Order: sequence, then C-alpha cells, then structure tokens
Amino acid sequence: MTETPVLFEDTVTVAIVDDHDVVRFGFKSICAESNFDLLASAPTVGECLEALGDDRPQVAVLDLSLADGSSVYENVRAFVDLNIQVLVFSIGDKANKNLEALKAGAAALVTKSAGLESLAQTIYYVAHGVPINNLQTTAAIDSDTDFKRAALSDRELEVLSLYASGLTQKQVAFQLNIAQSTVKEHIDRVRKKYADVGRPITDKTDFLKRAIEDEVISDIE
Repeated sequence: MTETPVLFEDTVTVAIVDDHDVVRFGFKSICAESNFDLLASAPTVGECLEALGDDRPQVAVLDLSLADGSSVYENVRAFVDLNIQVLVFSIGDKANKNLEALKAGAAALVTKSAGLESLAQTIYYVAHGVPINNLQTTAAIDSDTDFKRAALSDRELEVLSLYASGLTQKQVAFQLNIAQSTVKEHIDRVRKKYADVGRPITDKTDFLKRAIEDEVISDIE
C-alpha cells in the first residue's frame, strides 16, 4: 500500500544527485507533494553544484555509487563544506561506503527500500536540526569501533577551537569576521555532530573536553 505523502507546513530547500532518471523524477514529485523547493537535480555532484550556482539548499540527497566513479567522501564533502546537510539515499548494501559517507559528514543514511516518503520525512527532520538515529545510520557507526570523531568542517573546527578556549560567541564572531548568528549556527552543528557519534555536549565545559580529546586545542592548564 502506498504511503500518503506528508505536506509539511514550512518549505525546505533541497537538491538531489542520482544517476537514475526514475529516482530523480520520483523525488521531484515527492518534493511537490511535500512543500519542498527542489533547487537542483543532476546525475553528478559537479552538475548539481553548477545548477545550484549561488543557491544553498538546506539538504542535499546523494546516491552512494554514481556512474562517474566519483569518491563518496569527496562527494559528501563537496556539500558539507558549503554548510549543506547531506542525506545518503542508496540501496544500502555497501557498508564501507556507508561508513565513508558518515565520516565525511553525512547526516544520515536512508535506504531506497524505505521509500521516497520516508526520505521526505528524514529530510524535514535534518533540515530542522533533529538528530537521525535510524537503523542504517546506527549500524554503519557500530560497524567501526574507531568511528567516534565528529566530522567537523574546517570552519566548525575554527569556531570550536575559539569557543572552547573561552571566547564568547560575540568574540568568536569578531575574531573570524562573521556574524554572531553564524557562530551560533556553527556551534549548534558542532553540538549535533558530537551527539550523533555518542559524545553529547551539555555545557561549555563539554565543548572544551571534546576539543581537547580530538586535539582541536591543547590541554589548558
């Protein structure tokens, strides 16, 4: 029985990279039914980024194995480095590639067998900062006992380093010449990424602990 698509109240901006026309076509239909704004749809990451131009969707949906033979890690990073959340949507049978995607910073894995409606729900959660701990994502993390480091972007590492060292959000913003609201967004992402790998942050002391543990900064006397 086909699920009834959910019409979400607020619009989420998305993009999809999949080399199967039928998947992209189906995703376009789900976007229209779910109040998602589809900014780009392409068979490769390069074509997707070109189509996006200066636009930045909240979430990019990415197939693991593309026909161009491109690197999973590099594909995920191409979006994550632009502060775009990535959802991997694949058949889910390649554990090593699943893990590689998560290490690169993908927010979650959704199998194609789960259906486009399930993908739409996950997209909405990710776009609104809700941690995703579904079976596929948890299994990939648990398969590698060394996977405990949060996959932070270069900018997130900079913010973590300064904030954990004792600076206020306003001081971090001044130091990096960015808006204080942007600093807060980075801090929220850092908090979420650590929570996703089982190392939650509850206060500023935890920010310092995580920064020292991952050698982002040196131990402070």
